[in-house]
Amino acid sequence: MQHSANIRSGGEILVDALKIHGVDTVYCLPGESFLPAIDALAGATGRIRTIVTRHEAAAANMAEAYGKLTGRPGICFVTRGPGASHAAIGIHTAAQDSTPLILFIGQVGTAIRGREAWQEVDYPAMFGGMAKWVVEVDRPERLPELVSRAFHVAVSGRPGPVVVALPEDVLGASAQVADAQAYKRIAAHPGADDLSRLTAMLEASERPLVIVGGGGWSARACRDFQHFVEDFDLPVAAAFRRQDILDNHHPNYVGHAGLGPNPKLVARIRAADLIVAIGPRLGETTTAGYTLFELPRPAQRFVHVHADPLELGRVYQADLPINAGMPEFAAAAAALKPKAAAGWHAPWSAAVKAARADYLADQTPGAMPGRLDLGAVMVHLRESLPRDAILTNGAGNYAIWVHRFHRYGGFRTQLAPTSGAMGYGLPAAIAAKLHQPARDVICFAGDGCFQMSGQELATACQYGAGVVVLLVNNGIYGSIRMHQEREYPGRVFATTLENPDFPALARAYGAFGERVEETAAFAEAFNRARAFAADRNKPALLELVIDPEAITPSATLTGLRAAALKAGQGTT
Repeated sequence: MQHSANIRSGGEILVDALKIHGVDTVYCLPGESFLPAIDALAGATGRIRTIVTRHEAAAANMAEAYGKLTGRPGICFVTRGPGASHAAIGIHTAAQDSTPLILFIGQVGTAIRGREAWQEVDYPAMFGGMAKWVVEVDRPERLPELVSRAFHVAVSGRPGPVVVALPEDVLGASAQVADAQAYKRIAAHPGADDLSRLTAMLEASERPLVIVGGGGWSARACRDFQHFVEDFDLPVAAAFRRQDILDNHHPNYVGHAGLGPNPKLVARIRAADLIVAIGPRLGETTTAGYTLFELPRPAQRFVHVHADPLELGRVYQADLPINAGMPEFAAAAAALKPKAAAGWHAPWSAAVKAARADYLADQTPGAMPGRLDLGAVMVHLRESLPRDAILTNGAGNYAIWVHRFHRYGGFRTQLAPTSGAMGYGLPAAIAAKLHQPARDVICFAGDGCFQMSGQELATACQYGAGVVVLLVNNGIYGSIRMHQEREYPGRVFATTLENPDFPALARAYGAFGERVEETAAFAEAFNRARAFAADRNKPALLELVIDPEAITPSATLTGLRAAALKAGQGTT
């Protein structure tokens, strides 16, 4: 359907296009370089909610989290130069996490392009190796066409980020142009021969194992995937930070292949005679530095399903590569049935039960040094939070406890950057709470991680996002200190933090703030924080003070240092 061709400013044409493409939320930090777009957004408040952040990185991270939650492109507006540079972290995360996102950047006027004008950047050069597509609009008449293409590129095939530069004179100029229609996602479907071969390979297998991950999943695709898993009674391991594709309470879920995986799961993956990788790229973290499978030809028979044909064969050569979107593959896989008669039982069913038992056994944390036990905290949360609670985190060793001991309840209960971006957790939590206000949203952050986006507590207060932040404070950049002790034992440098009074800081923003130093005090403190967030629609922060010795659930700094010294790795 064609829409109005009245004379409009470029900003109005752009915002009308956003409406047509179904945008309901925009995350931004305003800049004079796109004032006509801001003015048009002011006139669209009945259709589009504009969330103004305190830093462009947070705006981009919120848009990325929205893209993960909805499958629709998260929309971010930032100004030129410094604003675009700050937002680049969100583009990188969206690229590595396969998340649809569109970043609109104000740009200098077309008449002065190429002179290194104030804050001018060549955006195709800046983002060309990171985004799926980068374009600079040259006149307002092309806005409907190029914005439509941006949406199509962001969601089709392997989802990812798109960058659109908007010269200020293009936004301010007037034009008479018809609107485009709403975008339609384009994805490959698995062929009948592929599905027949997959069934045959499963029936010929004795020790199959599924690794699920990647982007582009939907709630329906997860349900279809679960039906496929149940019909063939397949064990399922999650790729790094993709633990919410199959409900972790499901008897076929056997753990995650990421940071700190269960050694028994790693052994099962290595011993499998058939690996069915559905969605993941099988990147460095999931494959333990590309050592989990032989390169380029895995020893196991190997099926790789991915939305991007260029990813298939890029690192690992598959016996059966299948180019398909996740909803398309999952729907087709759900219709597959074992060829054996009714009442068929998979010959590997006992192995599935054993793998599940190993996973559950690994869910019991051991004791850790210090007065506050993070493992016990995770067990309490696991037992007290509703299954649909959304947990977010950034990067740091604290996340190992979260990924290992929490049981994610299914589709989009986990928002975590596979790119390993610090500062992601709080912006993601705010975006999640604003989009799903009825659900509990818990943000995990380390003391270093939190201070990269802690100012967004102000954003949460302003827009009524009642998230609960669990700030794990060990006074160090923990993951870096861990590697430092392994490589240069005893030579501690540049990893110690002097921190503010975090609860007082939270209260200064108008949030709840409390310090927890003992395990026994956590449950009641968490109840107070959760009640405050729910009653006031404002964030609540608990500072969890842990001993820096507890560097992972199974290692201490002293132990790492001693092992490195024994191996002759360095001197004190």
